[in-house]
Amino acid sequence: MITFPKDFLWGSSTSGPQSEGRLPDDGKGDNTWDYWFKQEPQKFHNQVGPELTSTFYEHYEKDLDYLVETGHTAFRTSIQWSRLIPDGDGEVNDKAIAFYRNVFEGVKARGIELLVNLYHFDLPMCLEEKGGWINRSTVDAYERYARICFEAFGDIVDRWITFNEPIVPVECGYFYQLHYPATVDPKAGIQVAFHTQLASSLAVKACHEVGSDYKIGIVLNLTPAYPRSQHPADLKAARIAELFQAKSFLDPSVKGEYPEELVELIKAHDLLPDYQEDDLRVIKENCVDYLGVNYYQPLRVAATKHLANPEAPFFPSVYFDHYEMPGRKMNPHRGWEIYEQGVYDIARDIKENYGNIEWILTENGMGVEGEEKFRENGMIQDDYRIDFIKDHLRELHKAIEEGANCKGYLLWTFIDCWSWLNSYKNRYGLVELDLKDQSRKIKKSGKWFKELSQNNGF
Repeated sequence: MITFPKDFLWGSSTSGPQSEGRLPDDGKGDNTWDYWFKQEPQKFHNQVGPELTSTFYEHYEKDLDYLVETGHTAFRTSIQWSRLIPDGDGEVNDKAIAFYRNVFEGVKARGIELLVNLYHFDLPMCLEEKGGWINRSTVDAYERYARICFEAFGDIVDRWITFNEPIVPVECGYFYQLHYPATVDPKAGIQVAFHTQLASSLAVKACHEVGSDYKIGIVLNLTPAYPRSQHPADLKAARIAELFQAKSFLDPSVKGEYPEELVELIKAHDLLPDYQEDDLRVIKENCVDYLGVNYYQPLRVAATKHLANPEAPFFPSVYFDHYEMPGRKMNPHRGWEIYEQGVYDIARDIKENYGNIEWILTENGMGVEGEEKFRENGMIQDDYRIDFIKDHLRELHKAIEEGANCKGYLLWTFIDCWSWLNSYKNRYGLVELDLKDQSRKIKKSGKWFKELSQNNGF
């Protein structure tokens, strides 16, 4: 029996834009995903957009019961900025206040710890039209939005989160064209990254001003970078890959300052962001109280085979090539490598290099395309997901036994949810969602997860 510490949290994570959907009279404004789908629906898998997602807005009472039925002691979701303040920086939508208050009270009434994220890739379109995160005014609008949330819901939220995976909109929006504005503009991307970090630090400051005992963190996808070999060039490639992917937000969020080597690399490419004199002090003085960590797969890299074209736009990958390790373990239904030891390596890094700050594994999960083929006797028999969770928990337990300060495990996700350009291509839930009639059915993993939670181990 692998047993976790007393009061260890068991639950799942979702987000507002991926689960709520919208109704004609709910007062929600468009975010970048709503807008982009209207403009280019062909980019989205099976042309399924964000207007319905998992209809949580309509069905949250029953959905919260599923949290109990699957053994949750913790639940993480997000507030949609475009629902609360439809134009991003104007009037507050009273219907949104009532909706989130009802949801949050429903979570707490079921004896479940509540984690609430303020931003999950969903910028109000009105702000994007004014320049989005490139524009300094978006930082100010976010700080106001965050403060409104703290004042409206601070009495009931157990843990706040400033941003989910902030490196992702930078990479996907300004390098790889997978998020709106889907451009290639490294100078803008680095400005967006800095403004996002500044906004996060300002939210930490505001949170502590509103409630001195409130806990606030940031959720980062800390993907360890593993070198192809111990050759110095491969080791350097891995170090630089991790600087851009993980440490660009981890260090300023936890330590209050950017890694010197990262700053020098950005300076060498003449890409330093614009900032005001006081910004670095704000970041230095407003570190997070705890950390959320998302982990799905490792980042394997090697020294580059070819020199970069000096006239091409800058990509961090000028310093490394992606590397497919022969014989790697795969999720055949998703195409991602499965490497459970990554959880242990993240835990060790946090313990040794980041003051062993308190943290929660806020996302980990197994996406499966065509999951209906595993249905038997009316239930998805997802033993592969149970094994995936067990194998990662073994590594997490080992790290905790060695002193890692991890307080919980949150799976992605509790009900199959909509996922950006992939829509419903890959299913992650403990509960199956039928897109035709929006009905829900617990999967085998959902039944097992309740046993895991009740036993505090397996």
